[in-house]
Amino acid sequence: MARTTITLDEDVHAKLEAAMRKSGKSFKETVNETLRSGLFAQRKAKTVKPFKIRAKDMKLKPGYSYDKPWDLIEEIEGPGYK
Repeated sequence: MARTTITLDEDVHAKLEAAMRKSGKSFKETVNETLRSGLFAQRKAKTVKPFKIRAKDMKLKPGYSYDKPWDLIEEIEGPGYK
């Protein structure tokens, strides 16, 4: 166990005090649990695989053009869409 002195921002101190009241635990226990939780979340975030997008060519139907998107919208929505 290490003993150290830290200076907390007022908003952090207020949140720790609120957590203490809610849990009924001591300041020391609350600080240690909060730090463990934050440090674990950082470690876990680093181990998550990056999100990858696998693109698929949707191929436009014959007879339709990207120059006339309203034709495709009309087929999907029906005539008189708006």
